[in-house]
Amino acid sequence: MKTNYSFGSSSSPKSFQAYPRGDFDLESGIVKKSRKPKKSLIKMVNSLGNRIQYYYKLHPLMLFLICFSLMITIIIMISIYGNPFRIMPSYRKLDANVDNYPFSKFKNLVTVAGHSIYTSSSCEKVDNEDSWFLESYQRHPGQAATFVTHIQKGVDIAADDDEALLLFSGGETRKDAGPRSEAQSYWVVAESKGWFGKQDNVRSRALTEEHARDSFENLLFSVCRFRELTGTYPQNITVSPIVMYIHCSNSG
Repeated sequence: MKTNYSFGSSSSPKSFQAYPRGDFDLESGIVKKSRKPKKSLIKMVNSLGNRIQYYYKLHPLMLFLICFSLMITIIIMISIYGNPFRIMPSYRKLDANVDNYPFSKFKNLVTVAGHSIYTSSSCEKVDNEDSWFLESYQRHPGQAATFVTHIQKGVDIAADDDEALLLFSGGETRKDAGPRSEAQSYWVVAESKGWFGKQDNVRSRALTEEHARDSFENLLFSVCRFRELTGTYPQNITVSPIVMYIHCSNSG
């Protein structure tokens, strides 16, 4: 018996799907997932804006703090890494205004490293070992004369170079000697000796560096001190040599 169904009736049989929904590969029998259409950039921006607006309604203060922190972070990153030369802006300014420094005309450095501190209240005993604060290994005849000769050598070198700045280098290296530096001691000795006949030429360009504690810092800090006084680094550096006097005694 043949049964007739009217179109759209509730008793119509349900449609039968021969294959599952989606992309079906007849050869392999595998159902492929349908690709979702990519969102456009405009839709992504709109979606992000809607989310921000939603969170702003829920937690306005927290969202404000997050945005403010992000803005500060971006500004700091740009200020640090935006220009590779910004890490040393002051140096460029110093180089551009070297004429503002009192000793800007000098190009070379002559440094005399201190080895002891002058403790005498009189400047007439610079050749006497008792006028100096000496360590045990320095206590031998002729040591004071070595210091004076060393100072004179630096003055002579500076006198031969009109573009040189003379720096006596050495800090307060002896606690028991009080607040006196090696650099100031050497300057005082040079002053007491009348700058060895070169006062008019050298005295006005002889200064001190009073922080060095050893030979390495004598050189390093002298270069820094030169930069501080002239606005530039020295083109030539001369370290005054020290002349050692060896005292020999013959017995018998």
